[in-house]
Amino acid sequence: MPDDSARGEQTIAVERCLELLRDGDTAVRGELLNLTQERLMRLTTKMKRDFRGVGRWEQTEDVFQNASMRLYQAMSSTKIEDARHFFRLAALQIRRELIDLCRHYRGPQGQGAHHVTQAGNQDDGDGRAMAFDPGDAAANPAELQAWSDFHECVDRLPGKEREVFELLWYHELKQDEAAELLGTSTRTIKRLWRSARLMLHEKLSDSTRQSIAL
Repeated sequence: MPDDSARGEQTIAVERCLELLRDGDTAVRGELLNLTQERLMRLTTKMKRDFRGVGRWEQTEDVFQNASMRLYQAMSSTKIEDARHFFRLAALQIRRELIDLCRHYRGPQGQGAHHVTQAGNQDDGDGRAMAFDPGDAAANPAELQAWSDFHECVDRLPGKEREVFELLWYHELKQDEAAELLGTSTRTIKRLWRSARLMLHEKLSDSTRQSIAL
């Protein structure tokens, strides 16, 4: 885990690249991805745990690579204001990649509906164990549907609520840490967090709310 000084240096380097990007230097997009690769890989690993069932089929590295391509393309059409905006955009692309994977595997026609999962790691036919995420081994299409619906609703939250929800739910920041990052009060964070959860509660079905335990 990088220390605070390393994170600070990375933020400065990201800001410098973003300034070049805003000036029209599109080649710097690749440098931004290389610069932030380790941090975004950790974020992908953390977010993937929250997409129940996807880990049964997809390796984190593959999810990360696809999300990186989404981010690379998004940088060409989005004016990124600062490092905070960049990492929010990255989290959005990772989430959208995972949502698309949920859609692929869920439902009666999805791959998850036509595969019987054995407990534990399985052999891939070449004598090697297939390293699935432990929490995903018993996932079923109904659960995939619930989690996919949940993350899609997060995507549709208003801007302020969505940003606070992302920081607390996906990035796992504490409320006072999110307040410091956003330059606001912990009281405001609590209000937006409560508002986001109420909005999600209203949008989600009873069965989905039970699966999520929001």
